[in-house]
Amino acid sequence: MSVFHDEIEIEDFEYDEETEIYYYPCPCGDRFEITKEDLMNGEDVATCPSCSLMLKVIYDIDDFMSGEEFETVPPTKVKLAKA
Repeated sequence: MSVFHDEIEIEDFEYDEETEIYYYPCPCGDRFEITKEDLMNGEDVATCPSCSLMLKVIYDIDDFMSGEEFETVPPTKVKLAKA
């Protein structure tokens, strides 16, 4: 079981589009961070690289899945043998 420093909504994080990382200020002076990929995979823990504190990120995973593209495979034609 993890003990969280706080629970913060994703809207309160700062987002860096270039690195696709969300940041939130940590009391130690550094920043908590979590990647967009982590969020898309259902992860909800932002960590600080300088101390042991962790945040629980409150977000709707559906918001991160809406832009995902899936490859569709076209149907194939099957010839049936005559009996």
